[in-house]
Amino acid sequence: MGPRTEPPFRADHVGSLLRPKALLDARAQYPAGSPELTAAEDEAIRDVVRLQEEIGLQAATDGEFRRTSWHMDFIYQLGGVTKTDEQIRVRMVNAEGEGAFTSAGLAITEKVRLREPIFADAFRFLASCTTSAVPKLTIPSPSMVHYRGGTAAIDRSVYPDVEEFWRDLSAAYADEVRALGELGCRYLQLDDTSLAYLNDPAQRAEHAADDADHLHERYIRQINAAIADKPEGMRITTHMCRGNYRSSWAAEGGYDFVAEALFGELAVDGFFCEFDDERSGGFAPLRFVPPGKQVVLGLVTTKNGRLEDPDTLKRRIDEAAEYVPLEQLCLSPQCGFSSTVEGNTLTVDEEIAKLRLIVQVAQDVWG
Repeated sequence: MGPRTEPPFRADHVGSLLRPKALLDARAQYPAGSPELTAAEDEAIRDVVRLQEEIGLQAATDGEFRRTSWHMDFIYQLGGVTKTDEQIRVRMVNAEGEGAFTSAGLAITEKVRLREPIFADAFRFLASCTTSAVPKLTIPSPSMVHYRGGTAAIDRSVYPDVEEFWRDLSAAYADEVRALGELGCRYLQLDDTSLAYLNDPAQRAEHAADDADHLHERYIRQINAAIADKPEGMRITTHMCRGNYRSSWAAEGGYDFVAEALFGELAVDGFFCEFDDERSGGFAPLRFVPPGKQVVLGLVTTKNGRLEDPDTLKRRIDEAAEYVPLEQLCLSPQCGFSSTVEGNTLTVDEEIAKLRLIVQVAQDVWG
């Protein structure tokens, strides 16, 4: 069957990686944007790109080393989005109990637009570091701009017709996709927790005011509008997990509720899906995946450092292949290792071991 020559790859990863101690120390010592911190980020990114290529990954990210959060750093740079004093609190749970992810709130106070390409300099630097791997950029999907605050966060004097907000949001993202294509980006990932969260009845109850039973259909339409004119040669995937903050999660349940619309209608090239434990449900929703789309099975957990058994991973790939042909499957961790700067509760050595395992299992399964 052999390796793939286009993203997503047989052995892939979601994007974020544990920040090395030297970088964390630099972040504590120097202000954001300072020459000293930028130099520390540059050095750490060069090292982690070399590591990914040495492991044998065909795509490399910058580990999201310049970010504090996987999504808010991007969202606050969109024109029309204002950071507010209100705190967004997301309930998170893990095996030890309950906690919360908190960040500043957001409001839509002007027309949404792309003022300038976001993460352009970060992508240029990443691309300058890669030799054998395809540089991969991850950004939050359009859905996340809405899901964090809902329609209540939209100033209705700016958008008396909410449909205009949706049009502007997708247009801003379309401009970003176009700009990234001009920079040479050919592997773009849209991270979208909402499409996984909405499988959880508790999450749908929290968003009842926004017609939560159909919200995933709205999000799919807006993403499709944003990527409809993607540059030739660019491959776009989406990653959908149920929360990832310091080894905790926010939602539970399989992909059943969104599966038919998600897999049948979302116009991406591949789906990164979380399947690392019972909380993620079974593989049956994958029966809706059409020919020509790849599913990247997130079978290796980033929530802890325990290394998975390779034979168990292979059996689970076989189970997924009962619903999607093996040719359409790939392997990855279930989420990033450090969706926020704090990172999950495992070591860099454990992270590396998991990435090496993914590469080896993919080689054994697909050749």
